[in-house]
Amino acid sequence: MPAKARVGVCGFDPMLVKGYCKTGFRALWWHIPDELFESFNVKPNDHISGKLLKVFAGKTGQMTHEPNESFHWKFSKESGLAVLIPAETIVKYELTEFHFIEVLIEKINDQPVYAGEEKESTKMWPMERMKLGYTVDFIAP
Repeated sequence: MPAKARVGVCGFDPMLVKGYCKTGFRALWWHIPDELFESFNVKPNDHISGKLLKVFAGKTGQMTHEPNESFHWKFSKESGLAVLIPAETIVKYELTEFHFIEVLIEKINDQPVYAGEEKESTKMWPMERMKLGYTVDFIAP
C-alpha cells in the first residue's frame, strides 16, 4: 500500500517558473522520503505514481485544493530524490515554491510501496509550521 507524505514544494522564483512552464523545463519539485529513496534504489529519470491529495498555501497555511487525483510523475534527470511537478499541475493549482502538498505514494517504477500496509512518511511536514514568513504569489504563464 502507499506512503503518505506532506512535503514542501521546492523550485525557482515564480517569474522563472512562469517561463519554465512554457518551455517545459523543470520548474518545481519535491523530495521523496529518504526511506523510499533507499528502499527502491531510485535513479534519475525513474517514475513515481500516487495521488495528489491536498495543496496548502504557505502564505496562510490553509488548504487551497483537495484534488485527490492520480499522478504519474518523473524523477529529475540529475537526482532520484527530486520528483518533478509537471507544468499542467503547476498551472492548475497555481503552485509556487511557497506551497506544500500532501501525496500518497503508491508505486515507484511500478513496484508497490509498502505492500499490504499504509505508512505515514518521515517527511510529514507539521501542520503548525505550514505558514511561512515570506511568500511570493503565483505568476501565470
